[in-house]
Amino acid sequence: MDFNLFMNDIVDAARKDITEAGYEELRTPEEVDAALNREGTTLVMVNSTCGCAGGVARPAAANAIHFDKRPDHLVTVFAGQDREATEKARTYFEGYPPSSPSFAFLKDGKIVTMLERHDIEGHSAMEVISKLQEIFDKHCEEV
Repeated sequence: MDFNLFMNDIVDAARKDITEAGYEELRTPEEVDAALNREGTTLVMVNSTCGCAGGVARPAAANAIHFDKRPDHLVTVFAGQDREATEKARTYFEGYPPSSPSFAFLKDGKIVTMLERHDIEGHSAMEVISKLQEIFDKHCEEV
């Protein structure tokens, strides 16, 4: 099997997982600027092909949003795939080093907090869901 074809299948499945969960995929720096400068609260899921993204982060992203409080906007960038968009998104995460998978929570275009890879890797999806819902509870309005 051709490695690139195999990786394309992995990437396509990872993209589909998060967009089917209701996240808007941002693939260019311009899309990132437009999305992250919107008023309100925004959750950015920095996607990747690693095991903790597929086994923990994406399931947590899909399930955490079924809560009384949730962000106004759900978006995703794909580290290692849409490099320019990911680099642009990371300019909004001031004070946090690059990390994937990760979740950035912004309000009116400003970083509030992040769940970095070390907050995801080695934890269960349920633990990450709880961490996300604590953020939502503190910073989001009821839907």
